[in-house]
Amino acid sequence: MNEHNVQPIADLKLDEKNLYKEEVFTDLRVGSLKQLTPVTKDGSRDIGRPTLFVGETQLMSQVGPLPVQTRIETDNLEAAIEAFPAAIQSAVEAMIEEVKELQRREMSRIVVPGVETTSKIIGPK
Repeated sequence: MNEHNVQPIADLKLDEKNLYKEEVFTDLRVGSLKQLTPVTKDGSRDIGRPTLFVGETQLMSQVGPLPVQTRIETDNLEAAIEAFPAAIQSAVEAMIEEVKELQRREMSRIVVPGVETTSKIIGPK
């Protein structure tokens, strides 16, 4: 690693034991489901690892579209379609809690000047 903890591009290498083929299913309206099928480095199905599903959608906010992505714990497309709404709802709730926590941390960093500092800034009474 260099001084900024950035991996040099020449050192980037795909993990040959963790390859997936990605297929996307969408209704062209609400969102999409990615089906990630594990494969070996020759592209054949790796039956030793489970298929993964990821749900994706966009919500509108005051600052524009907000992407939402979450893993859906299931083993087939039909179940992933069924679980999509609850999984997205859970992901949105987690995002909201994370934002609230970041706001709490930021508020706790605010330093209020003491009487001595205030009098130096605005002068004596």
